[in-house]
Amino acid sequence: MRNIALLVSYDGSGYYGFQSQPGGNTVQDKLEEAIFMLSGERVKLTGSGRTDAGVHALGQVANFYTSSSIPAERWAIALNSRLPGDIVVHAALEVAEAFHARRCAVRKTYRYAINSFRFPDVFARQRVFHHPAPLNFAAMREGLTHLLGEHDFTSFTSPLSTKPHHVRTLYEASLTVDTGKTGSEASGRGIAHLTVTGNGFLYNMVRIIAGTILQVGEGKRPPSAIADILAARSRARSGPTAVPYGLTMCSVAYDPAWGLDWTPPYD
Repeated sequence: MRNIALLVSYDGSGYYGFQSQPGGNTVQDKLEEAIFMLSGERVKLTGSGRTDAGVHALGQVANFYTSSSIPAERWAIALNSRLPGDIVVHAALEVAEAFHARRCAVRKTYRYAINSFRFPDVFARQRVFHHPAPLNFAAMREGLTHLLGEHDFTSFTSPLSTKPHHVRTLYEASLTVDTGKTGSEASGRGIAHLTVTGNGFLYNMVRIIAGTILQVGEGKRPPSAIADILAARSRARSGPTAVPYGLTMCSVAYDPAWGLDWTPPYD
């Protein structure tokens, strides 16, 4: 059996998430259907992360085992001709049998987009959360610094989390702002991109971070409250879970020994 890894982008707006569910209509379902149409095989695809309904991806990585003799370099184009237009395979590579898209990942990067202009962008309404009131971007950046490093992120995960522990390490937690022609940091108007990179993420973790940092930007919490929330290890202490469509999985990194030196498209 051969092990094939895929680099995939998708607009998650019309799907119930990446991972297969009894109700169907997931990104994994569409990819497995395309693989069946191409090779005649029913495969089980493994994704690097289980993005929620409505969440997007620039650089999702997945792998599957096949007995097909189709050359690895032909999989991407062949699958794209069998996939809906909101899912694109950018690369395919034959990897070692032991490679597992989720277990072998060493870091992941997610980005949450927030529009704090008075009016929404009609063309970005399924990718950017619209917050019509101004935000204190400096306070949001200060709050994010408390998340860097190794912490117990129990306060920033859903009570439905099934992980045995909630200790994770964040290598980056930053905020950049595109103010365009009419916005400014001083006025609190712009398109903010909250970027987090870590060795792993818990269920709803990035969306809860985004919802809590938004409260800091609104002035409802001081930046220092983030440290207190972490220390409390209680979901009740953090903010709301931000809407899913503002979130994008940007990239997944692996040990170079696996040979996956892919650069995420569009990033």
